[in-house]
Amino acid sequence: MTNATKPAIRNDGAPADRNGTALVAILRLAVAAIVAGAVVATVAEAAGRTTINPFNMFGYFTIQSNIILAIVYVVIAVVSLRGETASAALNIARGSVTTYIIIVGVVYATLLAPLGAAGGVPVEWANTALHIVTPIYALADWILFSDRARIGFNRLWIVLIYPIVWVVAVLVRGATDGWVPYPFLHPDTGYGSVFFYVGLIVVVMLAFGSLVFWISSKRSVLRVP
Repeated sequence: MTNATKPAIRNDGAPADRNGTALVAILRLAVAAIVAGAVVATVAEAAGRTTINPFNMFGYFTIQSNIILAIVYVVIAVVSLRGETASAALNIARGSVTTYIIIVGVVYATLLAPLGAAGGVPVEWANTALHIVTPIYALADWILFSDRARIGFNRLWIVLIYPIVWVVAVLVRGATDGWVPYPFLHPDTGYGSVFFYVGLIVVVMLAFGSLVFWISSKRSVLRVP
């Protein structure tokens, strides 16, 4: 399976023989670079204070979602610069990670930001990048640029694959070594409470995934290329 296909038809009905202009590709590579820098800065700051357990450090949904976003953007940028059109699989991956990162931004703005430093990453600029910049950019990218294809709601279940794997890994760790990235998933709160929040995660993922998939069926603002 490859990440690129032959030229297709864009959402605006015009034939597309490229998956993005050089400018859009550069924007996405810049976002990926910002994510990489923010993650490195976060790891370096933590390493200066304590011994790092990579399974803990990279166990947070925010960190993982941003890394996935960066990887997807790099792949899309490369495909674009080669003058090819993203495959259906890559388009769904972009839609899915857009869903994840939007949720990161919404949760941070509503629940974590009011907590101040305790609610985010210790490195201020990295915290801004991972919780504010990438969610805003990802949503804008999905709305603005025409190098996305319509995703049918019959594929909405795909959005749940990564979050379910993440939740299972968190629950296993919580039950074995007692570490969880977020207190509401700790088994000490009772599994009734834990599974309530797991169910809530599923509902939120489906709700925001539906929004992202719905946007994919609408006319984009800017034609690419």
